[in-house]
Amino acid sequence: MKHLLNLLAAVALLVWGTQLVRTGVLRVFGANLRKFLARSMRNRFTSALSGIAVTALVQSSTATSLMTSSFVGQGLVTLPAALAVMRGADVGTALMAVLFSTDLSWLSPLFIFVGVVLFITRSASAAGRIGRVLIGLGLMLLALQLVVQATGPLFSAPAVRALLASLNSDVLLEITIGAAFAVVAYSSLAVVLLVAAMASSNLVPLDVALGLVLGANLGSGILAVLTTAKSSVPVRHVTVGNLMFKLLGVAVAAPFVGLYLKHVRPYVSDATHLVVLYHLAFNVVVSIGFIGLTSRVATLVTRLMPVPVESVARQRQHHLDPSALSTPSLAISNAAREALHQADIVETMLIGMLNVIRHNDLQLAQELRKLDDTVDELYSSIKYYMTKISREALGEDESRRWTDIISFTINMEQIGDIIERVIIDIEDKKIKPQRNFSEAGMAEIAELHQRLVANLRLGMSVFLNGNVRDAQKLLQEKARFRDLERAYASTHLDRLSEQTALSIETSSLHIDLISDLKRINSHICSIAYPILDLVGALTPSRLRTSRLGELEES
Repeated sequence: MKHLLNLLAAVALLVWGTQLVRTGVLRVFGANLRKFLARSMRNRFTSALSGIAVTALVQSSTATSLMTSSFVGQGLVTLPAALAVMRGADVGTALMAVLFSTDLSWLSPLFIFVGVVLFITRSASAAGRIGRVLIGLGLMLLALQLVVQATGPLFSAPAVRALLASLNSDVLLEITIGAAFAVVAYSSLAVVLLVAAMASSNLVPLDVALGLVLGANLGSGILAVLTTAKSSVPVRHVTVGNLMFKLLGVAVAAPFVGLYLKHVRPYVSDATHLVVLYHLAFNVVVSIGFIGLTSRVATLVTRLMPVPVESVARQRQHHLDPSALSTPSLAISNAAREALHQADIVETMLIGMLNVIRHNDLQLAQELRKLDDTVDELYSSIKYYMTKISREALGEDESRRWTDIISFTINMEQIGDIIERVIIDIEDKKIKPQRNFSEAGMAEIAELHQRLVANLRLGMSVFLNGNVRDAQKLLQEKARFRDLERAYASTHLDRLSEQTALSIETSSLHIDLISDLKRINSHICSIAYPILDLVGALTPSRLRTSRLGELEES
């Protein structure tokens, strides 16, 4: 029992080390990796090479698959190019398995020591995040040593020998077990390294080990399909197409396991190298042999999983791709796009509000009030999506962007609520009683509304681009809008003193309306605060010290 627990702990450490490396690399290079992938998809061969490079860095073909799937879902790359990337991704993870199978045990303490020092002393910097990667690499190497040490005593147990005997000459069972291990461990690389270590300790026969390796390759494809199960159809095209390639490769390779052992074993005596080289050979042969079929497989996948017609009209609303959550920088971008869509709906509500005021359009008023439900739903969806992004995997800039997106969506949701309340007041106090604003009052409302729409569009630009000059301009508009609101409240009182009938009938509504417009403008202008605060353009307090002293003396 103790030896089994040691083995399970070693396996858990191996999986955890792989996870640390993957999240650490994505945290340091996530955005650059996405740009590199997008620029490298000129043809299927450069796509495959980019897949090798990215997967070698992130230690996971699944992570590469999710990034590539998101590109297809956003329409940035074609499906054949994405499938070519996956052919290279499989080769990349196989190359890393070969590297880790060599005797790098001396690097384990060095990586862990240097990594811990960097992570503790400079945790908030890029050096600290690189330290996290080094810790993961060190733990992976240490885990492989522990696996070898723990498997030796287990081999002598009668129950283990009986279990292994049941696997002999049953390739289908071996593939099934290997696939299950890869799905549970969330890493085919970890499973292949584990199998290689077990083979070197004679815990599993070589033919069984190769069957498990085939299963691990298949499991990585199944894992990607499961991860994108709730994503849009174009996103799932990549993972399903990649799984088809893996199924085809396993079906072709399974009958030739014995042939590989017969011809390669005389030249490679070490069992560990024999296993990882088989893993590499399998992926290289499958990638080179099947890369010419990417267009055909893409056509087949598209026919089997056609894009629903109704999704074309709605695809602008679905940027919150669950498969992107494993790549935090990509998830942040998706959330920002969805937040802009939320702002577009708010803009539609704001523009429609003036038409309701001018033309007493009850039908339009009802439609705009329903749009507020959409704004609220988007706010909830974005907020829930953002909470699922690992904050630990975010860099300093991405963490700041995370906060900006949450703040932006809160402001948009509150603006939508204010517009809904304004429309309800217009219905109750103007349309139903059949009242109208005076010509001068309506002109004032139209002027404030025009500035409000312009400020909302400027605020969306500030949120998208983070331009400091635009942020300063937006904050200046807050003061101008406040001055206009005060001036128009004063002129309204002048009209009341002149006993203007229309002004008297709508006085309460008019005052409330311009006050609500000012509140909306305040929410819009608050978009500028994070940008200006970052560059130190905000003062700690708006109260002047000299004036504060006068107040204290008095």
